[in-house]
Amino acid sequence: MGGPLVGRDDELRLLFGRLREVGSRGGAIGLLGEPGVGKSALQAEVVEHARSLGFTVLTARGSQSEAHLPFAGLHQVLRPLLSRADRLPVMQRDALLGCFAMGEQAEVNPFFTFLAVLELLVDSAGQAPVLVCVDDLHWLDQPSIDVLAFVSRRIADEQVIVLCTARIESVPRTDAHTVEWLELNGIGETASAALLAARAPQLSSAVRDRVLGQARGNPLALLEFAAALSSERYPATGLDEDLPMTTRLERAFAVRADHLDPAVRAILTVAAIDDGDDVNDLLAAAQIIHGAPLDRVVAQPAFEHGLLTVAGERYRIAHPLVGSALRHAMSPAVRQQAHAALARVLAAYPDRAVWHRASSVSGHDEQVAAELEQAAGNAQRRGAIASAAAWLERAAALSPDPQSRAARLLSAAELGFQLGRFSQVEQIKARVAGVTLRPRDQSRLAWLEGVFHDGSTGEPAEVRHLVGLAQDALAAQDVDLAMQLLVGAARRVWWRDPGETVRHAIVRAAQQVGLPAGDPRLLAIYALSESHEQGPIVIEQLARWAPDAGGRPDLAGLLGIAAFCTGDFPRAVVFLSTPVQELRAQGRMSLLAEALAIRAWAEIYLGVFDVASSADEAMRLADETGQSLWAGTARIAVALIEAVGKGSDTRHRLLAEAEQVALRTPNAASSLLAGVQIARGIAELGQDRHEQAYGELHRMYVPTDPAFQRVQQVWALSYLADAAVRTGRGAEARSVLSAMQDLAGSSPSTGSTIALEYSRAVLADDESAESLFLSAMDGAAARLPWHRARAELAYGAWLRRRRRVVDSRDPLRSARGTFDAIGARTWAQRADQELRATGERGWQPTPHPRELLSPQEAQIAGLAARGLSNREIGQRLFLSHRTVSSHLYRMFPKLGIASRGQLAAVLGNEVESGDASGRR
Repeated sequence: MGGPLVGRDDELRLLFGRLREVGSRGGAIGLLGEPGVGKSALQAEVVEHARSLGFTVLTARGSQSEAHLPFAGLHQVLRPLLSRADRLPVMQRDALLGCFAMGEQAEVNPFFTFLAVLELLVDSAGQAPVLVCVDDLHWLDQPSIDVLAFVSRRIADEQVIVLCTARIESVPRTDAHTVEWLELNGIGETASAALLAARAPQLSSAVRDRVLGQARGNPLALLEFAAALSSERYPATGLDEDLPMTTRLERAFAVRADHLDPAVRAILTVAAIDDGDDVNDLLAAAQIIHGAPLDRVVAQPAFEHGLLTVAGERYRIAHPLVGSALRHAMSPAVRQQAHAALARVLAAYPDRAVWHRASSVSGHDEQVAAELEQAAGNAQRRGAIASAAAWLERAAALSPDPQSRAARLLSAAELGFQLGRFSQVEQIKARVAGVTLRPRDQSRLAWLEGVFHDGSTGEPAEVRHLVGLAQDALAAQDVDLAMQLLVGAARRVWWRDPGETVRHAIVRAAQQVGLPAGDPRLLAIYALSESHEQGPIVIEQLARWAPDAGGRPDLAGLLGIAAFCTGDFPRAVVFLSTPVQELRAQGRMSLLAEALAIRAWAEIYLGVFDVASSADEAMRLADETGQSLWAGTARIAVALIEAVGKGSDTRHRLLAEAEQVALRTPNAASSLLAGVQIARGIAELGQDRHEQAYGELHRMYVPTDPAFQRVQQVWALSYLADAAVRTGRGAEARSVLSAMQDLAGSSPSTGSTIALEYSRAVLADDESAESLFLSAMDGAAARLPWHRARAELAYGAWLRRRRRVVDSRDPLRSARGTFDAIGARTWAQRADQELRATGERGWQPTPHPRELLSPQEAQIAGLAARGLSNREIGQRLFLSHRTVSSHLYRMFPKLGIASRGQLAAVLGNEVESGDASGRR
C-alpha cells in the first residue's frame, strides 16, 4: 500500500515486541483475516523492521497454482541458506537436497528433511535472529506446511520466529504449541477515512461515504472500490453489499484487466494458472496462445496496471485476488488452452508438465493418468507423501478404466493412512465400494478395512465383518492379509469389548490359519481378544522369544503388545524397547508415539512412575502426529505419574482432556475411561481420601458403566481393595476379588498376581492376614519397589491398628524409604503419617535432582550423562542440537553444576540408560 501502515498501531506494537524478545523466546505467529484486510501489508512492515534489527529474513508466498508442487514453498524459504547444506550431517543433507530433487537419493525419509530444515534455521540463528515469513499459508504445498509445523513446534528456545498469513476460513486452528494465531479485523473508521483521503483525494463526498460504508474497514477494499467507482467500466452492481467481500474485490480487480488488448490478456491468462515464476516461460506460453511473438514490452501494461510485478527474470501476480479474478473470468476452453501451452513450454520439467497436461484435457486420458501416477511416485521418493496422494487422486479422476481408477485411489488411501489422515482413507474406501476390483486390489482394500486407527469402529457387526474378510483371505491362501485383518479386529476388542461371542470368533479364526504356536501375530490376537483365557498360552510362548525378537523390531512390537495385554509387564517393557529404538532411528513418530504410550503403561503397572521415560514423549508425539487415542492414553499416564509424585488434583487438566477424547471416540471409550478412573482413584488414595477413591475405582467393575474394562480391572484391584478396607466395604470388595480370581484363572500373569496377592492380604480376616501380607511382600511384588512398599505400608498400618506398634515400624520405615527413593512423595508422606502415629518423628523427604527438571530436561540430562553429543541427543529427541545445548545450559544452575561432565555424579543412579526415552 506504500507509506506508513494506517490503523495497525496495536498489531505492530505486539509484533515488534515479539521481534525484540526473540533472544528469550521464539515461536510461530499466524495472522488470520479476510482477503484485503492487510495481512500481507502488516507482514511486510514487520519484515522491514526485522531487517533494521539485523534479522536474517527468509520469505515464501503460497500460490494456488503451485499448491500441487512438493516442497515449492520450502524451497523459497531456504533458497538463501542452501549453500550451507554441506554442513549438515550426511543423512540430513541428502534428505534435504533429495526433497528438492537436487541429489541422488533413491528415496527420502521425510523425518531427516524436517530435521535438516530445523538445523539450518537454528544454525543461521546462531549468527543472527531469523524471521521466516510465509504469505498465504493456505496455498502453500502440504509437504512444506508439514515441515514448517515441525519446525514451529521446536523453536520456543531458539532465535527464530515464523510469521505466516492465512485466510480465516482456509486454515484449521492448529494447537497452541504450533502457531499463536492473531485475528485481524478491519481498521477503524478514522483510519479508514485517513487512508482514503491520502490515496483517493479526488473522490466526491458521496462516493467517499459509499466506499467507506461498503469496505467496512478492509484496506484493500477501500482503495480498490475507490478506483473501481472512478472507472466508467465498473458495473453498477459490482459493489452489491449482498456479495461476499472476496467477490466484490475480485470484480474490482477484473475491471483493470477487461480493457487490455488480447496480447496482454494472453499473458495474464497464463500467469493466472502458472505454477512457476519465470518470465521467459510466461511469455513463451502466452505466445503459443496469442499466435504471435511477445516480449516484455508487450507485457508492460500488466505491470503498469498493478496486476503483475517483476524483479529480474522472475514475476508474480500482484495480489492473490488478481489471480482468482482472472481464473474466474476464464472459460473452460481458455483455461485448458493455457494449461496446454504451459505443458509444452515446461517439457524439461516432466512433473510440472504432466500436471498442466492433465488440466488441459477433457474427460478421461489413460496416458496422462499413467504419467501422473509416475509423477506421484517421484513425489513419494522425495518424501512428499501428501503431494503424492493428491497426484494419485488426480490420476484416478482421469482414468478411463474403473479398475485402474480404483487401484490409484487405493494407492492414495494407503498414503493417506501413512499420514494419519483417516477421514481421507474412509472417503476413498467409500468411492471404491461397488467397483469390481482386481484380486490384488481386493486385498489392499481389505487391508485398509483391517488396520486400526482413531476413526475405527468397534461395533460388533464391523468386527465380525473383518473376521469374515480374514476367512475370505485365508480361502484365497493369503495368510498375511488374513492375519492383518484379525490383528485389526483384535485391536478393536481391546478398546471396546464387542462381547464374548465376537471375541471367540476372532480367536477361532486365528487358530484356523494354522500358524506356529509362537507366531507373534497369533500371540497378539490371543492377548488382545482373550487376555485372561489365552494368557497362560501367550506367556508360555513369549518366554521362548529373545528380547529383540531375533532382530525383528516389527515382531518385537507385536510381542510387546501381547505381553502387555496379558499383564506380563516386565516382558512388555523389554519387547517394546526394541521397536522404540528402531522407530526413533527411522523418524516414524506416529508409530513411536504408540509404542511409547503402551510402554509407559507397562511401566506404571510395574510401579515405575517416571514421566520422562515414556509418557511425556508419547503425549507430545501423539499430539504432533494427530493420534487422539494415543494422545489420550499418554495424558492419563502423565497425570497418574504426577499424582503419585506430587499429589496433583484428581480433576487434572490432562484427565479431562482424555475424557473428551473418549467422548469423541466412543468406540474406544471403555479403555480410556478405565485409565482415567485408575488415575483418579490412585490420586485420591495418595491424599487419604478413601471414600472418593472407592467411588472412582468402583466404576471399572460395573458392567453397565462406560469405564468397565474386563482386563484393566484385574490389574487395578489392589487399589480398590485399599479404598474398600478404609471405607467399610470389605465384604463388597471380597466379592469383587472372588470374581477377579475366577477371571484371572489358575495361572495369572505378573500384573494379575501382584494385584491378587495384595488384595487377598488387605481384605483378609485377622487370622490369615499376616501370613498373606508376608506372602504379598515376598511374592510377585518382591523385586518391584513400588508394589513391595505398598504391601509394607498396608502391613505396617494393619499392625499399628492392632496395637503392635513396635512391630509396625520396620515395614513402615521400609515403605517410607522406598517411596521417597522412587519419588512417590505423597505415598512417602502417608507412610510417615503412620510412623508419626507410632510416636516416631523427625523425617524429612530426600531432595531428588530430577524433580527440578522438566520431563524433557530429564531426558536430555540422562542422555548427556551417558556421553551422547548434543547432535546425537537432538536426533533422538527430534530437536535441534542448539535446543539441546540451551536446555543443558539452563539446567546446570538448577542442579548446582557447571558442566555436563558433572551430570552423572549429580544424577547418580538416576542416569538413564537404554534407548532415548530413558529406560533403565
